[in-house]
Amino acid sequence: MYNLIVLASRPSDWSHEQFIEWWRGEHAEVTYPIPGLLRWQHTELLESMDEKSAGWDGLSILSFESREALDAALASPQWQAAVRHVGAMRGRRMIWFGDERTMVPLTETAA
Repeated sequence: MYNLIVLASRPSDWSHEQFIEWWRGEHAEVTYPIPGLLRWQHTELLESMDEKSAGWDGLSILSFESREALDAALASPQWQAAVRHVGAMRGRRMIWFGDERTMVPLTETAA
């Protein structure tokens, strides 16, 4: 699995709740059609461990079969539509790409 990871914070004139509602609602509708998207996990960040970690609202992990599948998604019109949709939002973000490795598998009791 190859992931695109996005850490984001809201625009200064938005509430945390407004940002999460936008991300999981309006923006999600634009994101779902991205070709090759196998899984999308979103975490609403509610607390930070320390001051250095403060100021972020959410984390998304978009998963693809391979780096090539991610590259194809990034070149697609659906990706461009999602980028245009975010363009008006004005929040901060950090983005990484990487190969996923499961270190502790999900068990039935943990699910």
